[in-house]
Amino acid sequence: MHPLLEKAQQIKLKLNWSLIFGVSFFLVVVIGLVQITTGVSDWLVENKDAQIKHLIVQGHPKYTDETAIIKAIKKADLSSFFELDVKHVQQLVQDLPWVATVSVRKQWPDTIQVYVVEHEAVAHWNSDLLLNQSGQAFQASSDKLHDLPQLYGPEGSEEEAWVAFKQFDEMLKVNNLTLSSLALSERFSWQLWLDNGIRLDLGRKDKAKRVQRFIDVYPRMEQRADAQVDTIDLRYDTGLAVSFKPLQEEQLQNKSKA
Repeated sequence: MHPLLEKAQQIKLKLNWSLIFGVSFFLVVVIGLVQITTGVSDWLVENKDAQIKHLIVQGHPKYTDETAIIKAIKKADLSSFFELDVKHVQQLVQDLPWVATVSVRKQWPDTIQVYVVEHEAVAHWNSDLLLNQSGQAFQASSDKLHDLPQLYGPEGSEEEAWVAFKQFDEMLKVNNLTLSSLALSERFSWQLWLDNGIRLDLGRKDKAKRVQRFIDVYPRMEQRADAQVDTIDLRYDTGLAVSFKPLQEEQLQNKSKA
């Protein structure tokens, strides 16, 4: 046989073996995938009715009773581990009054874990709501809360009011004064109340500067022996107006002793 024909025959044989090997490998992979898919499908069918039997509540909530959390979770369909709507469970728990955020995770074969983070109340808002550290309003029972500041303002101004309160409170605290309440009017005019009963009218602009102006002159106002500061109007570019109220007999005695 001619050497060229012999070489061509050898190449042909190699090509055929490569093709056979490739096809065989492909068929093995396909058969394997079919078997795996069939096995998984059969397993899912066998376990489709696996129910949730255990609920684990984590996060140590302070105001939300664990019984209330479990009761909320049980409003969801817990009959199937695979079909359980985790987002629905999360929303049911987050609808509870004190709950800020919720994380829900399934744990095979029959458990769900719920991690709860509550709001931290820092102030009352418009008498019937509470504010958290982010200045977000939420509704919850405040019977267990005492000595929280009172903040008032139009809907949507919660965060602005809380940020302003913290700023003013820090300024006053450095000067041994305590801010107890703040109000923001519909026209965005600011008023502050101190724990000693004094009201500060700040107006709508230069709020921090006007608070500082009050701090600078207040020590001289306390020198009056027969009256107590009632209201200080700081809605001027310079200066201020002071209203006094007469001292009660007990206050007069205490002031004379001091």
